[in-house]
Amino acid sequence: MPEHSSMHLYLNWAKERIDEMDAALASLEVKADQAKAESKVKADELITDLKKRRDEFQALLKTQAEAGEAAWARAKTELDQQWSGFEARMQTYFESAGKQIEQQQVTFKEIAAAQAKAWREAADKFREAAGKVTANRLVDLDAALKQMKSDASEAEARLQKVKQAGSESWSVLSAALAESRKAFDEANQAAWNALRGASSKS
Repeated sequence: MPEHSSMHLYLNWAKERIDEMDAALASLEVKADQAKAESKVKADELITDLKKRRDEFQALLKTQAEAGEAAWARAKTELDQQWSGFEARMQTYFESAGKQIEQQQVTFKEIAAAQAKAWREAADKFREAAGKVTANRLVDLDAALKQMKSDASEAEARLQKVKQAGSESWSVLSAALAESRKAFDEANQAAWNALRGASSKS
């Protein structure tokens, strides 16, 4: 079970990033379809680049899906770099795009929704895995699940606050998403560590 729980940790991490990439791309594609010819070319170039980065991320993820924990730990470093490249490209686009506040807000909302969905799915996977642990260890796991759900609610509330603030710069919006993403990673890690500990005591 310990290696299995580590795999869940990595898969949740990677899935959350892919969901964010997909949400950003969907938001940008809608805007690109509405753009005028000159800006449409730039938007199409951005979307092509971001899709390539997302596809490379997914390809690396796929090659690691069958690997063990040690291979995942090595691959996560490369996946982190690819994720950072995707984020940097988004940041550059929004900084150079000028006053596209509406697009920033739409993209932020889509990514925030993807994060909220990732929190729910991670909690569901954890609950399912925890159900396989003996009853005497369930108290610890219930506490970990409650903490994960509480952290998710707090993160969602913080994102709602930023969303309602309105015309923030992309760097402010991006920082809020990064903070929520970090909280997701920490909650995900804590929950799966609790499961690993409960499994080893069973």
